[in-house]
Amino acid sequence: MAAASAAAAGAGAAPQGPGAGGTRARYRRILRFAGWNLAVTWFYELLLPRIGLARVAERTRAKRMQRFARRFHGLAVELGGLMIKVGQFMSSRLDVLPPEITKELEGLQDEVPAVPFPLIRQLAEAELGVPLERAFAWVDEVPVAAASLGQAHRARLSSADAAETGLDAVVLKVQRPGIDEIVTVDLAALRRVGGWLSHVRLVSSRVDAPALVEEFAATSLEEIDYLHEAASSERFAAEFAGDARVGVPTVVWERTTRRVLTLEDVTAIKITDAAALAAAGIDPASVAPVFAAVMFDQLFTHGFFHADPHPGNIFVTPRPAADSGATDASGAADASGADPAHPFTLTFIDFGMMGTVPPGTRSGLRKMLIAAASRDGKGLVAAAQDLGVLLASADTRELERALTQLFARFGGMGFAELREVDQREFADFGAEFGHVIRSLPFQLPENFLLIIRAMSLTSGVCSALDPSFNLWDSVEPYAQRLIREERGNVAQDFGSQALSNLGLLWRMPARMDALLTSIDEGRVAVSVPGLERRIGRLERAAGRLGSALVFGSLLIAGALVRLTDEVFGTVLMVVSVLPLLHALFSGRRR
Repeated sequence: MAAASAAAAGAGAAPQGPGAGGTRARYRRILRFAGWNLAVTWFYELLLPRIGLARVAERTRAKRMQRFARRFHGLAVELGGLMIKVGQFMSSRLDVLPPEITKELEGLQDEVPAVPFPLIRQLAEAELGVPLERAFAWVDEVPVAAASLGQAHRARLSSADAAETGLDAVVLKVQRPGIDEIVTVDLAALRRVGGWLSHVRLVSSRVDAPALVEEFAATSLEEIDYLHEAASSERFAAEFAGDARVGVPTVVWERTTRRVLTLEDVTAIKITDAAALAAAGIDPASVAPVFAAVMFDQLFTHGFFHADPHPGNIFVTPRPAADSGATDASGAADASGADPAHPFTLTFIDFGMMGTVPPGTRSGLRKMLIAAASRDGKGLVAAAQDLGVLLASADTRELERALTQLFARFGGMGFAELREVDQREFADFGAEFGHVIRSLPFQLPENFLLIIRAMSLTSGVCSALDPSFNLWDSVEPYAQRLIREERGNVAQDFGSQALSNLGLLWRMPARMDALLTSIDEGRVAVSVPGLERRIGRLERAAGRLGSALVFGSLLIAGALVRLTDEVFGTVLMVVSVLPLLHALFSGRRR
């Protein structure tokens, strides 16, 4: 235990504080934070609306979000590890999360407390097997970046290595000492929280929380293996070879191990640094569609994508005027529909978190993109069923109608335009659309966590670059290109459909015979699910109302009695928790 405590303390995330240096203390700290905030959310967002106090929840929501973000920011900076990754995700959702959260957490993107250089030196020399002075001509002791799992320092290769690799300036990336133990503890805590969520029907009916945690765990373990990151970097570079829009640093394999990674120094302008972009003669608004198109290519064409494209992992590198006429890999205008003569390159770094899209999933995503660009509600629903996001047995007529209305009203609007829409219109449509969504068996398939993360970060970065950015301007030309590519497979698809229809005709007589036999034997049941659901909801609502009244009565009675009989009054107040729990959780059954 002492060794584990020392490793955790040596991680350099920040001083842990008295009594919080060991792995058990870290584990309990995360669980206490998660448990308390889940309880607060259940109370305000589920219980209060059920007993007619929805306005109280709405009135306090902004302050609660700000308070939560401030507390999580403190927890993440103090503990480091995977807590930083969670905060990075939330801070990037500029298009969805309110500014109370994103503003408070934006410092977590690339501002993490640094590890003292002597600890970095000790780990690097143990990994490389030689003193740093022999491995490098120079290493800057001040880190250029301190991330949640590792730390980067500028360096210069020795003359021999420079002659062999053709590189001079490099970045030496070293893992935080003790990060293996920290990741193990954080994953154990997240697995526990995932187990809690699996017992909440509102969550478990939509997503397999434990499976998502395991997917996140696999990705995190890959991220602390720098040999895996180096291989992913080279694969990404091969995917975009010859594409002038994308740059990737070269790996110095001679100075790379599982815990030490040496890369070409490609430091340039941070993608969301509007002032630096303008000073370099680059309009930030012109970067957004190029970035979106590159991310589309990764997801829908290559099937191998950067799953952590937050602003700290993407540089905008100005290109010399002589290179401004370069085109993309196809020799034509890129998928964004913009002029291919971009005066910059998007340079990606940090390939520790990468995702792959299986061919079947990629096909479904392409269909979904084409349907969205075509404002085709029915096609979008069909694509969701193909992907497994929506069960094929669902009655989708109301969803198709709602999506058609959504496209008609909001489909062509950018982020800034949406903010100008009357909030009452949003509320009315959201209430109707939300009812439709809740009534259908939506779920989050496996292997979707990284896809959602990548697209969420992409949307957030584009909105930060250009508040008036309209995603449709990038989606529609890209979808048109996909449609042209799909036409080449029409004959093959037609042949497959013909074979499927022949098989259906072949099986039809046997199926009809089985159906008639069931009717003849009286084994065909008829139900009215809509009526049954309404009756069930009324029964549960009555039960919850009764429990809420009992809860209030016991709580008030306990408070009054406690003035004269402290023990009995306290007992009444504690017992009131039982009907409260019933009112809170009985509605989970559908």
